Amino acid sequence: MPVVEHIERHPDRCGGKPCISGTRIRVWDIHVWHDLRGQTPAEIVAAFPQITVADVHAALAYYLDHRDEIERQMEDADEQVRRIQAASGPSLLSRIRAEEADDDSVSS
Repeated sequence: MPVVEHIERHPDRCGGKPCISGTRIRVWDIHVWHDLRGQTPAEIVAAFPQITVADVHAALAYYLDHRDEIERQMEDADEQVRRIQAASGPSLLSRIRAEEADDDSVSS
């Protein structure tokens, strides 16, 4: 099965990003798990039994063939998260931690 049969893009699925066919598992997810976290194809398949080792290798091949595009998508997603975080201010957990730190400094 050629790489193209393992990877698909749909505008209504994962924002049109390339995914393993029939799933919402993005090519960049496979790249992160394999290349950045060091998981083997077998470990990825064990965590997601709906895909095959061939799917993982196809996703890695697709990533290598489209590296610039996928890296740009990842950077855009990171930037979007930063914008949302900046617009929404500190999280509830951050505010609680800050209050606890203030309480600890007052009682010391």
